[in-house]
Amino acid sequence: MFDPARLDQLSNASVLVIGDVMLDRYFIGDTNRISPEAPVPVVRIGHTEDRAGGAANVARNIAHLDGKASLLGIIGNDSDGRLLQDLLVQEKVHSELLSLNDARTISKTRILSRHQQMVRLDMEDTFAESQSEQLSEHFTRLVQQYDTVILSDYAKGTLASVRKLIDTARAAGKRVLVDPKTKDFSKYRGATIITPNLTEFRAAGGDDSSEEAMLASARNILNTAGIEIMLLTRSEQGMSLITPDEHHHFPAEVLEVSDVTGAGDTVIATLGTLLSAGFELSDAAWLANLAAGIVVAKLGAATVSPEELAAKASHQLSSKNSGYHPSTEQSLLHIDYARQQGERIVFTNGCFDILHAGHVRYLAQARALGDRLVVGLNSDASVRRLKGDERPVNNLEDRMEVLAALACVDWVIPFGDTQEENDTPEQLIRRVQPQVLAKGGDYTVDTVVGADFVQENGGEVAILPTLEGRSTTGLIDKVRG
Repeated sequence: MFDPARLDQLSNASVLVIGDVMLDRYFIGDTNRISPEAPVPVVRIGHTEDRAGGAANVARNIAHLDGKASLLGIIGNDSDGRLLQDLLVQEKVHSELLSLNDARTISKTRILSRHQQMVRLDMEDTFAESQSEQLSEHFTRLVQQYDTVILSDYAKGTLASVRKLIDTARAAGKRVLVDPKTKDFSKYRGATIITPNLTEFRAAGGDDSSEEAMLASARNILNTAGIEIMLLTRSEQGMSLITPDEHHHFPAEVLEVSDVTGAGDTVIATLGTLLSAGFELSDAAWLANLAAGIVVAKLGAATVSPEELAAKASHQLSSKNSGYHPSTEQSLLHIDYARQQGERIVFTNGCFDILHAGHVRYLAQARALGDRLVVGLNSDASVRRLKGDERPVNNLEDRMEVLAALACVDWVIPFGDTQEENDTPEQLIRRVQPQVLAKGGDYTVDTVVGADFVQENGGEVAILPTLEGRSTTGLIDKVRG
């Protein structure tokens, strides 16, 4: 059985992404009336977001899974191109973008209201073959440094020399994954895995009228095109992994679809990252299917964190705990990624020595104040200083394990190893930068550690009620009886 704790290995992945990069812009606001000028809704823009899109979204998905990602593509020497490069720095993606004076950075602007996409505005020109060929030299130089190559084709011209790129990668012994955008899959001859959706599959001659027809036509396409494996994404039907000799089907794993934008990017990025990290093909495809279910429940071109993937995999395996334990630095990086995606971060802290009903209710209330909950956990040394030499009853590792098993908790980060930290979460709060700081009991806002910092940065402090008669000290006294 697959062990979710193996997701600790994702940092070993190294993936080179090459393809059509673009800047995704989101204008988000409310809609309350129809325009008097034409029968169209009026959207009053409340805020805007800029994100790396296309092949750049594939690369950011890899980075958010802790993989090493480099990106090759073409941008214009313009403001959109410079903004895209700045975004990639924030996303921890190594950029090898080719900036050309005679090209324009591709951008897509989406108008959203009430979690619905109203319209999309595309600004793009197809790149010339001569411009595409300028990437080949860069690709040849870089490909040796990576385990896996992903070709993200949006039919914008960047991959006009795709056969040459595949031949170069395979000659270097690299695995090649392709997200196609053409009905002639032989264009990608020599690729290891191709990941079409149903529309692309049908356009390439695939027949999905029955499972038997789907398998037969998929294998015929693979044989004719000279490609080894197909991972066919089938919307609400899930995904099918097809090789010349085997086939595995993975049912769809999504409760509610919010936005399918970028789901294909997440699938190929997750698959490539896992394979690069040494996972078996069937496990990698299963987890890529879980990642797709997570990302389509989010708005816009979102990403998946290792914590989310571990939790989803553990749930599927009926495991009470994922066994995945990121380091403090990894957790802080993932929190930063979540914040960049517009998720509201809530922070609370405590010793949580013997978890009881009061703790569980309090943590659930804290989580309800935002999208993600970070729990700062006093170290064993800190608990001893605060509670006496007989505490903690449970050591740090056990306390972290129990807290991480709660569905309402996203990250558990220890603090207070040294006396210099003064047994307060002040330093950790400054690193997490939560939008909400939650505390329970008889605290007031002016007595909560870190309240000033959070409020000065536009956040809020929430004082939550505690469950009467529930405390760790009370439990210990009762046991001692």
